[in-house]
Amino acid sequence: VIGMVIGKTDVRSFPDRKNIGTERYTFSFTIRDSPAYFINVQSWGREEYIRSLSESFRVGDCVTIENPLIQSKEAEREEKFNPVTPSAYKLLLSENHSVVQTSSCYDTDTRLLSLLHLPVKDPQDYYSLGDIVANGQSLHGRVLNVLAAVMAVSE
Repeated sequence: VIGMVIGKTDVRSFPDRKNIGTERYTFSFTIRDSPAYFINVQSWGREEYIRSLSESFRVGDCVTIENPLIQSKEAEREEKFNPVTPSAYKLLLSENHSVVQTSSCYDTDTRLLSLLHLPVKDPQDYYSLGDIVANGQSLHGRVLNVLAAVMAVSE
């Protein structure tokens, strides 16, 4: 699978239920290979493997993933922590079987460059900041998708 990394989580650790007293490490990222299709990728393993893999690429890089495990996703649980994707599946990376390599988008497919800035939500499913200001009371307590641009960053 070749795609552009459009999102990435930090490395986290959890107690290993099989080996009491040890920890398992994980991080996930989302790749996109067309305007309509993107998928979440999750990796679990030893701290050294996960940290090294996480540090090997960043959002905006093109990656090639070889030998991932394809698994049905558990939508309710997994989409609390990852972007909602149009696929019913996710990719799992294994330290022993999977390989992730970064490459230049120009070397793979220049069309991938435009995918970084496309929203992952339906364009009709957004509120503008103006809508929120005007209708704040009626929107109180609701979860909203907001489409906005950063105009400035300062202290």
